[in-house]
Amino acid sequence: RASVGDDEDTFKILIATDIHLGYMEKDAVRGNDTFNTFQEIMKCAKEKEVDFVLLGGDLFHENKPTRKALHSCIEVIRQHCMGNKPVTFQILSDQAVNFSNSKFPWVNYQDENLNISIPIFSVHGNHDDPTGVDGLCALDVLSVAGLLNHFGRSQSVERVEISPLLLQKGNTRIALYGIGSIPDERLYRMFINNQVSMLRPLEHDSDWFNMFVIHQNRSKHGATNYIPEKFLSDFLDLVVWGHEHECRIVPERNEQQLFYITQPGSTVVTSLSPGEAIKKHIGLLRVKGRKMQLQKIPLQSVRPLYIEDICLSELSHLFTPDQPMVNQKIQAYCQEKVEEMLDEAQRQRLGSPQTPDKPLIRLRVDYSGGFEVFNSMRFSQRFVERVANPKDILHFLRHKETKDGVKDHMDFDALLSRPSSDVLTLRVEDLVKEYFQTAEKVLSLLTEQAMGKAVQEFVDKEEKDAIEELIKYQLEKTQRHLREKHTEPTEERIDEEIQRFRESKKNSVEEDEELREAISRAQAHRIQGQSRSAREDELDLSDEPSDIAMESDDDYKAPATRGRGSRGRVKFFCSGIAQSEQRSTTRGPKKPPLQSPVKTRNIMDGEPYTSYT
Repeated sequence: RASVGDDEDTFKILIATDIHLGYMEKDAVRGNDTFNTFQEIMKCAKEKEVDFVLLGGDLFHENKPTRKALHSCIEVIRQHCMGNKPVTFQILSDQAVNFSNSKFPWVNYQDENLNISIPIFSVHGNHDDPTGVDGLCALDVLSVAGLLNHFGRSQSVERVEISPLLLQKGNTRIALYGIGSIPDERLYRMFINNQVSMLRPLEHDSDWFNMFVIHQNRSKHGATNYIPEKFLSDFLDLVVWGHEHECRIVPERNEQQLFYITQPGSTVVTSLSPGEAIKKHIGLLRVKGRKMQLQKIPLQSVRPLYIEDICLSELSHLFTPDQPMVNQKIQAYCQEKVEEMLDEAQRQRLGSPQTPDKPLIRLRVDYSGGFEVFNSMRFSQRFVERVANPKDILHFLRHKETKDGVKDHMDFDALLSRPSSDVLTLRVEDLVKEYFQTAEKVLSLLTEQAMGKAVQEFVDKEEKDAIEELIKYQLEKTQRHLREKHTEPTEERIDEEIQRFRESKKNSVEEDEELREAISRAQAHRIQGQSRSAREDELDLSDEPSDIAMESDDDYKAPATRGRGSRGRVKFFCSGIAQSEQRSTTRGPKKPPLQSPVKTRNIMDGEPYTSYT
């Protein structure tokens, strides 16, 4: 928006999102790609002498990162973010509110036991989100180790209250808002119901530069499966949007809300799609007063992706389906296209020794119009030593439509035949929803959204009992509902009442509560299973006393200032901002003990039955 120089009033902030440490780490060629790029990012932060690094979520690719991923991350942070360089900005907000989930509720560079030169602030993404009984994620591990400051965690599933980090450097003040990844449908509903509030400093409110870090769908994936830009408050100056992998880092102005949006995109190619083929960047943001300037910095260590599409039916001057030896001619044409992309990759790599020598190549072949596919694996053998993805070079697709122009059914065979890199990018809940929208038999008890989320828990977080527990819990609730309604015991009346009951829960808080209860049961079931397994293996785990007195958070006090440019914690929360009410540390009413597995029961009287749809 304006030219901003470097001086004692200027914040310098390195911005990156979706680093996905650990992606493809077991691949012989691509295994170290994410770690090399993270090294480049943090090295850049050190060379540019930034005030802090701001990450927009998905630092890790897996919810439970491997030891290699954690080790590499800690190694890079320790190498570039620790040292004697003074931190020259202050935090004015109440850090006990900003970092309320931490046992050490203050920013890491103010800890007298640590020597931090470049602080890192990060929200969590959907890949590394908090999970499990204790609601912890990989960022919490880094946070408690003093390597990173995890902010933007929401305490409630019914209301989100965002309290900003208030930062000051010289005469420049930044109000940094952040919210970690929340299921899009839930957050969309919260915005619609006015259940999302952003606290603002009333003192000198016109002097604050307001930034917001968000990790949600920006592009529309469904009616409520994204967050429209118009939902965000118009007092914001800049929105840093994570989760979307396409690099659109140059700030774009929203003419309705009058703020700017920067979408840095991912720093690694995780899907062979056109959006990922755009050059990857990080940003160096300078803020002075209410003015900002964003410098985009190209990443040199990212493995490039080249994509080209061909439609065989549009190449009738070269070959037709009834030509003899047509498949051999198509293969020769495809080989020529791949060679052209490899030549382009070689030209682009000149002068960039950090760029990996083997690029990612994708040729998408539309064989509609009577053409036949050929063996893609055999075709790819000739490029094994020259590309990073020899198994995924070719992607065949065909537009098959009915007379009405609408897909007749969901072709799971075609879905599973896709290259592995494409399958990894599919949204589980979207597949479930699409299946039940096109299936002849629909769900009678469960909603598509709840079932999709349960399947996602099963796939992404290995909660093996999530689906079973959801079905059990929903069956119990439906049985109680029918008894309370005194439904006439005929199949037709029962079906009607079940349908009404099911529709009444769609996109409601009750639906979210059912899913949380099911996941809680599944986690309890898993923990019980682990305990039983431990006892069977005769592992003696009883050496620890059963009751351990733990120190309360109040026993910890903020460390004294070490005179490194920061003036320590400010004990007031900038009087204009309303103090948050004390939140209970309990997680609601105590859950009933887990019931032992029971047979599937009839919807009305609990008698065993074969199946129910």
